[in-house]
Amino acid sequence: MSLIQIRKRSLTVETIYHEGGPVADRPLKLAAACAVIRNPYAGRYEPDLMPFMAELRTLGTSLATELVETLGRDRVEVYSKAAIVGVNGEMEHGAVWHEAGGWAMRAVLGEPKAIVPAAKAVAATGYRLMVPLHYIHAAYVRSHFNSMEIGIQDAPRPDEILFALVMGTGGRVHSRLGGLTKEQVSVHDGQR
Repeated sequence: MSLIQIRKRSLTVETIYHEGGPVADRPLKLAAACAVIRNPYAGRYEPDLMPFMAELRTLGTSLATELVETLGRDRVEVYSKAAIVGVNGEMEHGAVWHEAGGWAMRAVLGEPKAIVPAAKAVAATGYRLMVPLHYIHAAYVRSHFNSMEIGIQDAPRPDEILFALVMGTGGRVHSRLGGLTKEQVSVHDGQR
């Protein structure tokens, strides 16, 4: 029997034209793909979470593919992942997403080098989580430090987990705070 039982999925797309300044030549698009699944370990301690993490790779690939189809593979410049675990679970049930969600995004995007940032929480139904974003090829590109809110009104229920992947088409619309630019990335170590 599969450890992954999906109750619902959602796709949210934000289009940002400006942040109070001039309208951008190309609006920034941020998208979050979420899946709410039954937590197979809710209410009990499970010492071996590796089979769950391995099986989640399929879900990660599905969510990452949906985001790439929505935004366009060649347009994705930022990414992140998140998990909200229902209150009958534990933080480690969301931490399995680090490998499963991160691996999936890297595979679908062609193996970008930068670490995939993350956020996770154990929380009540309807909780909203701010997810950090940064540039997919180098973590120190300041213009691309951003965030997007994820959550679903009726999730996660106490025995569920909400897993999310987030991607976007660029940095902040009115970025003007200096630092390393994406054009200056030269080391290709995922940082600079």
